[in-house]
Formats: sequence, structure tokens, C-alpha cells
Amino acid sequence: QVQLVESGPGLVKPSQTLSLTCTVSGASITTSRFYWNWVRQRPGSGLEWIGAITYAGDTVTNPSLRARTSTSRDTSQNRFTLQLDSVTLEDTAEYYCARSSKLFTSTTGRDWSRYNYRGQGTQVTVSS
Repeated sequence: QVQLVESGPGLVKPSQTLSLTCTVSGASITTSRFYWNWVRQRPGSGLEWIGAITYAGDTVTNPSLRARTSTSRDTSQNRFTLQLDSVTLEDTAEYYCARSSKLFTSTTGRDWSRYNYRGQGTQVTVSS
């Protein structure tokens, strides 16, 4: 059974950096042809694909967030991280990590049915 667990601060101040970690069990993040994604859902909005890190360690990011986003991984701990810089109130959302068998774009990554597994999500609120 593959499990993904998100962790990070629930509250971040505007202009600060948000850092989230996804710890994976039951599968290796280096296993070929799997992709490890970050997605979010803002209040009243649909799913937004943020980006992904591939099994090879390459990263792909939603163009709308690329300037503020970085994704990395720690293979020794089997986890990957999201860093979102200069957060604003608009970054308040439920953040999820999820595994997929395909590399998504900002359009194709908006459908939960396309993911193999996902975490339960972590609420992040941006507020002063």
C-alpha cells in the first residue's frame, strides 16, 4: 500500500516562504515511470496542479507558479518537498502530494481520477 503524508506549517505570513514535505511509504520515489506531484485546492476553486518531480529527479512546474516554486527530493528519506516563495493570501489552500503514472501539465493535472495515490492534504493559511 502506497501512502503519502504531507507535513508543514499550517500558517504562513505573507511574503514568507512556504515549505511542505511529502513522505512516501510503500513505494520508492525513484521507481521508474512514476511522478510525484504537488497540487492544491483553494477555497471555492478546483484543483490546481503546482508541479512534479520525476522518478529521475527532474522537475516540472506550472508556468503560472514557476517563478516562485521549487521542488526537490531526498531519496535517502524517500520524500520530496515543495517550496513556494513570497506567498500571498491567494496561496491559502489545501495542499496535497500525489503520485501519477504520467507527467502532467497545468491542464491535465487538475483531475483527481488521473492520480494513483494521494495524501490526505494539509491546510495552509496565509495570514498576517
